[in-house]
Amino acid sequence: MTTTHTPVVSIAYHSGYGHTAVIAEAVRAGAADTGATVHLIKVDEIDDAQWELLDGSDAIVFGSPTYMGTASGAFHVFAEATSKRWFGDAWQDKLAAGFSNSGSKSGDKSHTLSYFQTLAAQHGMHWVNLGLKPGWNSTTGSEHDLNRLGFFSGAGAQTNADEGPDAVHKADIATAEHLGRRVAETARVLRAGRAAVAA
Repeated sequence: MTTTHTPVVSIAYHSGYGHTAVIAEAVRAGAADTGATVHLIKVDEIDDAQWELLDGSDAIVFGSPTYMGTASGAFHVFAEATSKRWFGDAWQDKLAAGFSNSGSKSGDKSHTLSYFQTLAAQHGMHWVNLGLKPGWNSTTGSEHDLNRLGFFSGAGAQTNADEGPDAVHKADIATAEHLGRRVAETARVLRAGRAAVAA
């Protein structure tokens, strides 16, 4: 593996109460396990240098809690600010992926993930799905299965509304790590392919 093909993955996320930050860290750990360079960026505190990190990334993973059926207000503010990148095609052909946490098993997280997909599509990005079959959907399954909540487009996590970030489910953390690895590995293949085509 050469450093030429080492991908850069950025995780642009908002976390209202700390639960989604745990998932973001799991995505970071999974991507870093592959040797990727990974940046964690809190979108409600983003500065010019971090915008440049996003611009220089091979992949951007969007993350937010699901509040009232969509991404948080802070994430929406960030998404609207990306229009400056949209005008210049700054994120064209980058990879994108997403994750969300809510208090309910479903919690309409699919809508948040679809919102991320639309945002990515508007930027001309390529969406990386979770790539896992659903877990916990048979008598032999359990809540400890990867993808226990059965999402396909991204990583879904559920944490009881009356519990803190330390209660984020271990299976959801492992699922987020899987997403991070998948994004980084896909980015590595994409970089290598582009290098091969250019040669």
